Amino acid sequence: MYKPERGSRNTFTKLKEIEAWHLTENIYQKYKGKWEGPEIDVYIFPAAAGGLFSKNTGKSGVSFKNMLFLFLPADVDEKELEALFVHEYHHSSRINKQRKKLEDYTLLDSIILEGLAEHAVEFHCGKEYRGKWCVLYSREEIKELWEKLLKDHLKVKKKDRIHQRLLYGENPYPKLLGYAAGYEIIKEYKEKKSFSAKLSFTAPSEYFVKQTQFNLDM
Repeated sequence: MYKPERGSRNTFTKLKEIEAWHLTENIYQKYKGKWEGPEIDVYIFPAAAGGLFSKNTGKSGVSFKNMLFLFLPADVDEKELEALFVHEYHHSSRINKQRKKLEDYTLLDSIILEGLAEHAVEFHCGKEYRGKWCVLYSREEIKELWEKLLKDHLKVKKKDRIHQRLLYGENPYPKLLGYAAGYEIIKEYKEKKSFSAKLSFTAPSEYFVKQTQFNLDM
């Protein structure tokens, strides 16, 4: 999972200098209290190290029920770190509340999981810290892509290759398609209905879609 190299050692040294582990612990305690979130293990790696989860030299993360991994560049600032942590810890919090095995998550579950997490980032950290996928497409474009590409595959599970291809927008699908759709669905939901952190953890995926104009034929 982790491949040590000269660049990663330098990044590790710089992360120690900015006290990245201490900052992360403070952020973790903040949101654990705010959300009544789960007790999890948090692991930090230099972003340039490569390996199973780190695909580039920018910040990234991976979440599970009882742990999450953060891959940080040497120049990450505290607000960027908080935004990444909010996104990943929201995943862990929702996964715990849903009481559903990750391998049983459908494409719809993953789409809503990503949309809810990025709205948490927007609320707690500001729009400037949202992922780039939030503004890649208009709502009209998302609805068209939903009907054309996503709707017929909402039940496929994570083990199915099409799940990842649609979620991440791998060739030939539009870039970050599932992420963008999730953000837009939750955005439309929030325009019409009341919303809370608790609801974002406990409500099933279908609930959010049914309150919008996105067609849910499953």
